[in-house]
Amino acid sequence: MGDLGADGVARDAALNWLYGRDGEHDRRDVRPGAAGKEGGDGPSVVTTVDWLDDINRLFPKETIERLQRDAVELYQINDIVTDPAVLETIEPNPSLLRAVLQTKHLMNPEVLRLARRIVEAVVRDLLAKMAVEVRAAFSGTRARRPSRWKQARDFDMRRTLRANLGHFRPEEKRLYIETPHFFSRTRRHVEQWQVILLVDQSGSMVDSVIHSAVTAACLWGLPGVRTHLIAFDTDVVDLTSDVDDPVELLMKVQLGGGTDIARAVRYGAGLIEQPRRAIVAVISDFYEGGSQSVLIRAVRELVDQGTKVLGLAALDEQASPAFDRDMAQSLANVGASMGAMTPGELAAFVAEQVTR
Repeated sequence: MGDLGADGVARDAALNWLYGRDGEHDRRDVRPGAAGKEGGDGPSVVTTVDWLDDINRLFPKETIERLQRDAVELYQINDIVTDPAVLETIEPNPSLLRAVLQTKHLMNPEVLRLARRIVEAVVRDLLAKMAVEVRAAFSGTRARRPSRWKQARDFDMRRTLRANLGHFRPEEKRLYIETPHFFSRTRRHVEQWQVILLVDQSGSMVDSVIHSAVTAACLWGLPGVRTHLIAFDTDVVDLTSDVDDPVELLMKVQLGGGTDIARAVRYGAGLIEQPRRAIVAVISDFYEGGSQSVLIRAVRELVDQGTKVLGLAALDEQASPAFDRDMAQSLANVGASMGAMTPGELAAFVAEQVTR
């Protein structure tokens, strides 16, 4: 094997610090997050801070995020998000946001304050992206009347061609456009709809919890929509008062615990004012820890009164569901629409209902 060079040796050592945590390390009582090397007269102990400095120097951004995710999710090296020295320097990314939400119960107030920086940065990026998708879904339908607003998606080709035929040059076989025309967008009269998001806050649903919080914030204040956000495990917590502040909302979520979906559905049903103008979206893996029969009956009652019930096994960018298919089928049998959606797809569904 050829000489790796100084950087090659350093990269190999950084990878070994993380992925070399095998049974032999356990027998030597090397704790996750501590040294990747032995003490005594040998090299100095590598701390998590040292390792993070090394990987930020040695690897590209995508690799750094993968290494950080594996450190937290595979090896439970929690000091990545609970050590103030690390939190002051680490670059926020979605993997670290998940880690913060899963470990914030371990943090003292000072560490929690530093961890909030990660939450704020990642949520800000998600909001910027998702707000565009949500608002596009509510932008209205094209009308035939002209518009002063010039957007490519509203370009009226037929009217533009007719209006500019006088500028056709046969010798060049080219039509010159002096005055482009555009459709306007009109918004039909909309009546108030309630969108009630019931979000399972068990640990496996962390991505959906994050995207539910940001989706609710994007829906907040849109014409024709009143949004509620309810988190549940075996208890139900109404977080609607914080919907316009997804950072504060996520800092209040307590991930983990059991699951009583029926209780959450009953709570959501109690919020409905006009059943035929309500959408209840249950975001869960549908592994019911409470009474399955009560859950099925509660969903059937909502459907029978004219409420639209969505059962979403995932609400995130990938929308890759893992869920109890038997329960999902039982809920579909009583009229719920079951599946998985990205936040943009949910917004499009809500917009279709509100503006029809």
